[in-house]
Amino acid sequence: MRYILAIDQGTTSSRAIIFSAELTPIAGAQKEFTQHFPAAGWVEHDVEEIWSSVLDVSRQAIAKAHLEPKDIAAIGITNQRETTVVWDRTTGRPIHNAIVWQDRRTAERCQALKAAGHEPLIAARTGLLLDPYFSATKIGFILDAVPGARERAARGELAFGTMDSFLLWRLTGGATHATDATNASRTMLCNIHTGQWDEELLALFDVPRSMMPDIRDSSADFGMTRPEIFGSAIPIRGVAGDQQAATIGQACFEPGMMKATYGTGCFALLNTGDKAIASSNRLLTTIAYQLDGKRTYALEGSIFVAGAAVQWLRDGLKLISHASDTGPLADAADPAQSVYLVPAFVGLGAPHWDADARGTIFGLTRNTGPREFAKAALDSVCYQTLDLMDAMRADWDTASTARAILRVDGGMSASDWTMQRLADLLDAEVDRPVITETTAVGAAYLAGLAVGLYPKPQDFMRSWQLERRFSPHMKAAERTMQIAGWRDAVRRTLTQYQ
Repeated sequence: MRYILAIDQGTTSSRAIIFSAELTPIAGAQKEFTQHFPAAGWVEHDVEEIWSSVLDVSRQAIAKAHLEPKDIAAIGITNQRETTVVWDRTTGRPIHNAIVWQDRRTAERCQALKAAGHEPLIAARTGLLLDPYFSATKIGFILDAVPGARERAARGELAFGTMDSFLLWRLTGGATHATDATNASRTMLCNIHTGQWDEELLALFDVPRSMMPDIRDSSADFGMTRPEIFGSAIPIRGVAGDQQAATIGQACFEPGMMKATYGTGCFALLNTGDKAIASSNRLLTTIAYQLDGKRTYALEGSIFVAGAAVQWLRDGLKLISHASDTGPLADAADPAQSVYLVPAFVGLGAPHWDADARGTIFGLTRNTGPREFAKAALDSVCYQTLDLMDAMRADWDTASTARAILRVDGGMSASDWTMQRLADLLDAEVDRPVITETTAVGAAYLAGLAVGLYPKPQDFMRSWQLERRFSPHMKAAERTMQIAGWRDAVRRTLTQYQ
C-alpha cells in the first residue's frame, strides 16, 4: 500500500492520478463532460455524467499503473468548489442538475439580500461577499424550482453537498455525508471563525440544517469505498476544494506565500496564517486548509474567466484549433495595436464583483485580426491577476508582498509566453513547479499525510521543486502605460453596466 489515488473533479473534466510514495505521478486518466447552458448566464452539469466520468478515470488510472486496489493506501479528492448538488437520501439520485460555480441565475436574490442589509453579517461570518458564485442561493433555487423539494428537505429526505460531498456519498454507498473545512467555507453558510455551520445564516437562506454534511479536517477519515466500485474497499483520507488543494500542492504553508491556478478561471490565494484578514478591497477571506483541528486562512481573489477566454477563441470565434496556438499568435501580434479584452462573460470577479457586467473589447482597428485577439485574451488573464495582487498587497503587509514570488499552476501556466507576460506586468518573479497539476498533488498529499505515507507540512515544503522562474524584463514606463489602458477598459466596462 504505497500508492495514493487522487481524484480531481474539475469544471470541465474529471481526472485521476496515481502518486507514488515519493509523491510522483505514475499514471493518470482524464475525461471531459458536457457543459449545459440552459439560459444566458446559467451553467449546469449532469451529476450522473460526472459520477460516471470519475469512475472511468479512476479505474483507468489504476489499470494504467498496473496496480490492484490493495496497493492503494488511500484516496484524496479535490473538486470544483461552490458547484451545488441536492440529492435524495434514499436513492442517492440528484433532484436537479448541478448548478455550477460560474452560474449567475441567483443575482437578483443576492441583490435583494444586499438591499435588505444582510451583506455585513454574511461577510463577517463567512469572509465572503454576497454573490451568486457561492452555494447558499443555489440551494434555494433548487429547492424552489423542483416541485415538493422544500417539503422533502424539511422532512430530512434531501441532502446538499458540493461535488466532494456527492462523490463521498456515492463512493461510500451513503455511509459518509461529509465535507472538509475548505469546501464548507465556500458555501456562504459556514462560520469560518468557528468552523461550523451557522444557524443564523441557514435560517436567512432558508436551508434546513438536516441537509448539511459534517465538516471535517482536510486530512481525515472520510470512510471507505464500497468494495464493488474498485474490487475492494479503499480508505478515503483527504478532501479539499481545488484552489486550496493547489495551495497545498504548491507547499504554500507559510504566511505571505502566494499561488495562482489557471484553469477555466484563475484563483489566487495568499496564506495569512491563523489570522482571518477582513479585506478592504473586496477580496475573500477563506479557509486555506484545516489540519489537526487548526484552521489556516487565506485571502483569495477569483477571476471567473481565464482559460475560458482561450476556449472562447477556439469554440466561439473559431480563431484557433488548439489552446497551444495562442502563444505563437500572441507573440506575432502587431505591437502598434493596443487591444484590450475584458472577459466579463459571466460578470467580473474580484476585486470588482459585478455580476451584471458583460465582456467588452476595446481598441479594435481595421488591422485587428486573430493574432491581436489571441494576445488580448492572454493579456486579460495577466491584467486580472495584477488586479488581484494589488488588492492583496493593500490588505496584507505590503513589505512581505511588494516583491512577492508567485507560484503558478494549471493548464495556462504551461505557456511560456503567458508566464513571461505575467511576470512583466506584475513586476514580480513567477515560479512554475515541476508538477503543474498541483490540485491533484494537494489531494494526494492530504490523503497520504493521513495514512503516514507523506511527511508533515514543513518537511513537504523542502521537497517542492522549481521547473522555471520567469523574471520581469519590461521597462517601467511601458508597464505603466499598458496597465493604464487596461484600467481604462475595465472602468468603461463597469460604467456601461451600472
